Amino acid sequence: MKVGFLQTFPAFGKKTENVDQAISTISRLNADLVVLPELFNTGYQFTSREETVALAEKVPDGQTTQALINLAKKKHLYLVAGLAERENDCCYNSAVLVGPDGFIACYRKLHLFYHEKRWFEPGNAELGVYDIGHARIGMMICFDWFFPEVARYLALKGADIICHPSNLVLPYCPNAIITRCIENRVFAVTANRIGVERRSEESLTFIGTSQVLGTQGEILYRASSDREESIVVEIDPCDARNK
Repeated sequence: MKVGFLQTFPAFGKKTENVDQAISTISRLNADLVVLPELFNTGYQFTSREETVALAEKVPDGQTTQALINLAKKKHLYLVAGLAERENDCCYNSAVLVGPDGFIACYRKLHLFYHEKRWFEPGNAELGVYDIGHARIGMMICFDWFFPEVARYLALKGADIICHPSNLVLPYCPNAIITRCIENRVFAVTANRIGVERRSEESLTFIGTSQVLGTQGEILYRASSDREESIVVEIDPCDARNK
């Protein structure tokens, strides 16, 4: 199975530009599964509730999810991508899973980090595991990694691969995910972003180092800290079933 990620540098608020660039890159890849970063289409540093509502989209009917569905059908692959979801008066930091047959699932981030609590509601649904034919996958978003129960729960439900859209800023995060793979004998694909956002008095520097990890914590590929990258790695999901 060929799995990969995009490591991007989104321009805040420029959804069409960010989505078009991601689609262009993925179109050149030969992959079965590609993971995109957290909030890949909007950027991360919201400054007001009104801004969050304006940039968030309905799932699966919003423009970003529909664009990903069209790409998945065209390329016959599966995509996991982080975005801001709007449902009625609530916004969620979410990840969608789409494939050749369309929309599959949406996961809402359970553990909100820092100022995210100002703009988003915590997830309100059970963690799911989804059979995509090649493998069974689960989703967690960025700071969810900090809580070992998340990866453990997904593994106990049968996940072979944990897809991990992220906007990581803490330098020890990539190595911590190695531990999650060893603990649960699962693969992990972390898709992070790069660059600096300063939309308030505080600036955030994102650490890149997106990675694909094996079931024994081996680094199958780790990206740079400061360049946009896309990579595809071949894995055998059966390795995750040999507990």
